[in-house]
Amino acid sequence: MPTKLEAVIAACDMVTPYGAGTDACWNGILSGRTAVSRLSRFSTSAFQSGYAATVEGLKYLKEDSLVMQMFRLLFVNNSFSLPEDMKFILATTKGEIDLLEKKFLTGKGDAGKSNPLHLLNKLSKLAGVNDSGIIISAACASSSAALAQAASMIRSGRSDCVLVAACDSVTEFVYSGFSSLMALDKSAARPFDKERSGLSLGEAAAYALVMSESRAKKEKRNIIGRIAGWGLSDDANHMTGPSRTSDGLIMAVNKALKSARIGEDGIGFISAHGTGTVYNDAMEMGAFHSVFKKTLPVYSVKGAIGHTLGAAGLVR
Repeated sequence: MPTKLEAVIAACDMVTPYGAGTDACWNGILSGRTAVSRLSRFSTSAFQSGYAATVEGLKYLKEDSLVMQMFRLLFVNNSFSLPEDMKFILATTKGEIDLLEKKFLTGKGDAGKSNPLHLLNKLSKLAGVNDSGIIISAACASSSAALAQAASMIRSGRSDCVLVAACDSVTEFVYSGFSSLMALDKSAARPFDKERSGLSLGEAAAYALVMSESRAKKEKRNIIGRIAGWGLSDDANHMTGPSRTSDGLIMAVNKALKSARIGEDGIGFISAHGTGTVYNDAMEMGAFHSVFKKTLPVYSVKGAIGHTLGAAGLVR
């Protein structure tokens, strides 16, 4: 059996509605100023809400998709080298869905290029990855699952370096879907607030370089954080609605604690999914109260940058 190795984060970066860079996002959140604002990218007159958190300067229905425009900001301005032998995981819900929209709304372009496999290939070239890569598309758990997959590859010895990239964007197709579910807040999301009434959509692109600690130290890379443990589960409850009993999340948290070999005393705070919808927030708090006997600080970044879908787990 291979020796179990610890997975660490050796590099990361992101583009969020606060701008390019992790510092821009961090400082934006600390400022108390939400990035959710009136949406002007397309008409929202037929939808439940008119608000979202979007990245300034992106061009809609143009040659490059919204997510590719964000990734170009990330990788072109990259100040450090990415290993050529790294494995590659792409996490996304809808990827370049605006290419499909472009074909139907303007008659231009190739709708087939909205297939996530095309995005995977383009990002491999942009980041200089030799690995053919895999795609994880598990709704808003996509990038969390991708990080767990990367850490599992490190711990099992199957790889010592994995690049995880995640993205999603605010498009008319995505917006209309959440509006039809009556899931959008009419202004800005208020996670865990007693008056919460829905989520705010957001967009982001991000990546994290996950390495074994030994390789990171050998290459003198700055260790930003560690992936101590992880846990995945499924409510098996409803296509969009969470379990009222919190069973799935309770199972996932307990798996994560077991994987990390730590108990309740090893947890200092919880970065929650915190969408701002009535049932999701209640389900999460039910799980936290069930698993943890002490009171822990809980927060969500979605009131600041919106729900970034497939990128949400990696950004937070």
